Amino acid sequence: MNEFVITPEGRTRLEAELEHLTNEGRREIAERLEHAAAGESNRAENAEYLTVGEDQALLERRIALLTERLLSAEVIEPQLGNGRVDVGERVRVRELESGARLELELVGTLESDAAAGRISVASPLGRAILGLRRGEIAEVDAPRGKLQFRVLAVEPS
Repeated sequence: MNEFVITPEGRTRLEAELEHLTNEGRREIAERLEHAAAGESNRAENAEYLTVGEDQALLERRIALLTERLLSAEVIEPQLGNGRVDVGERVRVRELESGARLELELVGTLESDAAAGRISVASPLGRAILGLRRGEIAEVDAPRGKLQFRVLAVEPS
């Protein structure tokens, strides 16, 4: 499997972010630079101008990173309906010791977002549950020891 895998939905999200940054992001930076340059003739001493320049560098780095990732990513289509945990599917698991339940979407390395419930297939939990079926148990090495998760359900995203 390619180091950079991505679901079709994840690719769409990254392409939308890239388009937004290259269009609206660059336009906003240009306007801010124009405004800051008009404020003071010596740009080396203009704090606002220097700050906008730093923001522009960050924006361009993010654009370059997204472009590189999208070019190198392998789009993975989920194998829906086979009963196994696969990239692009929603999975409900329960941690056996605490009983805590989690609902996750297993995604490629480029689109993980823990706050949104999207975990990478390359993460310890992602690697452990990949390919499992409902009822099977995954073991994950964690800082506090081995954790066990039972797969409760596998559903298309």
